[in-house]
Amino acid sequence: MGHFITFEGPEGSGKTTIISKVYEQLVKTYDAIVTREPGGIAISELIREILLAKGNDMDARTEALLFAAARRQHLIEKVVPALKADKIVLCDRFVDSSIAYQGFARGIGTDEVMSINRFAIEDYMPDLTIYLKLDPEVGLRRIESNNRDHNRLDAEEISFHRDVVLGYNELSDNNPERIKIVDADQSPEKVAADALEIINQYLEQGVNQS
Repeated sequence: MGHFITFEGPEGSGKTTIISKVYEQLVKTYDAIVTREPGGIAISELIREILLAKGNDMDARTEALLFAAARRQHLIEKVVPALKADKIVLCDRFVDSSIAYQGFARGIGTDEVMSINRFAIEDYMPDLTIYLKLDPEVGLRRIESNNRDHNRLDAEEISFHRDVVLGYNELSDNNPERIKIVDADQSPEKVAADALEIINQYLEQGVNQS
């Protein structure tokens, strides 16, 4: 089996940029792919459009279910086949996002959200998660200053984004072996270098243990 490595963080933490920079380096040595959630494959990209459309007054549980549905199809259609082909899968978000966003920030509850996702992902969990930790105010200022299209989640109140970070912080506290924190309030080059160092250490440990 390959290695399933996910990148998590609040809005504006730079996941897309960092995952691209990490991939550029990893692919020089390893067989790797980059993908994202929600999305990554046709069905999940369609669900993504619904989830992120502005002006969409969606019920919180509907939102959680749609994220889980997109996750299931993406996992079975793209992630699992890549892992079985011994590839490194770099994924922009996975189940931790649902726990932070819907479980914590939406107030549904972490157990309820995890129950939905256990059905979706079965026993598949990331081998390693890079948590790009950033104050929500900084992330939202970044979004305002760049050309990224604003989506429905970007438009939430600051209290929502603060709760997302609290959710991620609790997840990282409870899963220190899997979730590794990288300070995202640095230059993209430094953040990518820090993330790559953690990933290389993880991969080297796997080689030494095999």
